[in-house]
Amino acid sequence: MTQHDQPPRITTGYDDTTTALQVVDGVDLAGKRAVVTGGSSGIGVETARALAHAGAQVTLAVRDLAAGERTKNDIERTSGRNDVDVLFLDLGDLATVDAFVAGWTGPLDILINNAGVMDAPRGTTKQGWETHFGTNHLGHFALATGLHPALASAGGARIVSVASAGHGVSPVVFDDVFFERREYTPNGAYGQSKTANVLFAVEATRRWAADGITANAVMPGVIATNLSRHWTAEQRAEAEVQVKQAESAGNFRMKSTEEGAATSVFVATSPLLAGIDE
Repeated sequence: MTQHDQPPRITTGYDDTTTALQVVDGVDLAGKRAVVTGGSSGIGVETARALAHAGAQVTLAVRDLAAGERTKNDIERTSGRNDVDVLFLDLGDLATVDAFVAGWTGPLDILINNAGVMDAPRGTTKQGWETHFGTNHLGHFALATGLHPALASAGGARIVSVASAGHGVSPVVFDDVFFERREYTPNGAYGQSKTANVLFAVEATRRWAADGITANAVMPGVIATNLSRHWTAEQRAEAEVQVKQAESAGNFRMKSTEEGAATSVFVATSPLLAGIDE
């Protein structure tokens, strides 16, 4: 493919009401292994559920093991499987990322980098990095690079980087990534980390295509989840007004978690994306 060629356009019959379970209807993931970070809350739950329904052995990589166990039991009950795993992972502490990687054995077919933090007050990770960039990008970067041998050994592995339209708020400001000299804004920090998620997907595919690994960044839509836990009451009220105005104008709708998970699941599983490395 030359620089002037365009990758093939992929079209489906799906829309914003399609659920993750509908996406995997007819998809066979038997024998495949998948890791979903943040798999015990929000769209992570429905992403993991759909993968399990399609036959994959799913590992929930979570900070809250109790919540992970509840999610595991729920997914096993609804999918009929009995092999969902729950492993501890705190993306804000690279020691736990290293431990997760060291404990992984065998191939890995699907890595869903789903967990994240949004609009948090100024803070740092265990390594002293700004919270959003350290968690959303650097934690996932360390996880993916650490699991690279497992992904490469799977043959045709896929990485999904859950990004956001919020990436438009800020590029990666390489001169001051951790807001050490410029004014800190929660939205700017979140936006920068989401831009980094997109850039990671682009570069991972470029570097790892020869290993059969592809990566894509996705925007799942707007979904009411615990991701907005750091919002103030005023921010919530303002967001509700904006959503109602957009919905009444007919150019926007809130998604359910089942619908929000559909994009990640499609990119991770659809035969239409097999061999697509652009």
